[in-house]
Amino acid sequence: MERTGIIFNVQKFSIHDGPGVRTTVFLKGCPLRCRWCANPESQMERVQIVYDERKCLHCGKCVRACPEKALAMDQEGRIRVDFSRCVGCLTCTEGCPGRALTHEGERKSVEEIVALCMQDAAFYEESGGGVTISGGEGMAQPAFTEALVGALREKGIHTAIETTGAVSAEVFQRLAPLFDLLLFDVKHHDPVRHREGTGVRNEEILENLAWARQQGLTVLPRVPVIPGFNSALEDAGGLAALLNRLGFRQVQLLPFHQMGERKYELLNRDYAMKGVRALHPEDLAPYRQVFLDAGLDCFF
Repeated sequence: MERTGIIFNVQKFSIHDGPGVRTTVFLKGCPLRCRWCANPESQMERVQIVYDERKCLHCGKCVRACPEKALAMDQEGRIRVDFSRCVGCLTCTEGCPGRALTHEGERKSVEEIVALCMQDAAFYEESGGGVTISGGEGMAQPAFTEALVGALREKGIHTAIETTGAVSAEVFQRLAPLFDLLLFDVKHHDPVRHREGTGVRNEEILENLAWARQQGLTVLPRVPVIPGFNSALEDAGGLAALLNRLGFRQVQLLPFHQMGERKYELLNRDYAMKGVRALHPEDLAPYRQVFLDAGLDCFF
């Protein structure tokens, strides 16, 4: 079983990723390409170079230093990274005089992560909290996730996972029962619309969701409400009908926010949701009412 994984963040004192005070461990790697993704640095499973043009001295030292010839400077003096060549050796970041080049992702062992999480064991016990595995997709590195959650459970720690459900049935059915709580994103009821917003259809996702429900696992469906994708009242109706059909009685709404916008600039990527107004709970009162009218306990 793999004892190391690529992590891009460990966030302590989280209060929105499951019950109580939690430590959220963010794993790199995700099969989806959601247009609104707030953690685009999570999508690539390997170590990823990040470039801040505002700090760049335009000296070209990184370009000359890269042993894989993965970096180039364009006509405007900006650094471009060819990730098909980049091997994550970090030679470029280590020699950058302006610290314009940094990286996302670091290989960590199960033991290192468990030790870090256990520093806050007293807070978990007092608040009914624990550790949440997130991403990216929390199951994208399945062997590492399995080893990590097993080690945490041995310590008596409550474990949750934030999942898109976009993994094979074999992986999902192996990992899902290990967790005390599944925070399961349900982005759209329609497979074509789902693919338009995320890059993949949702049949496999919904099969995994249905299986978890049938097995009696503790699952909280969560709907990220995204303008122009699933924010219409008819979308709410379709999602409510889907959840009722699967036997759920509760759903959490996650209003769209813009906290990830700056990350696209650092990754030299276009952001499809640039300039779109963030949503707030008060904006979604009619949307929430659709779920309530369908008999679902709906909250933010």
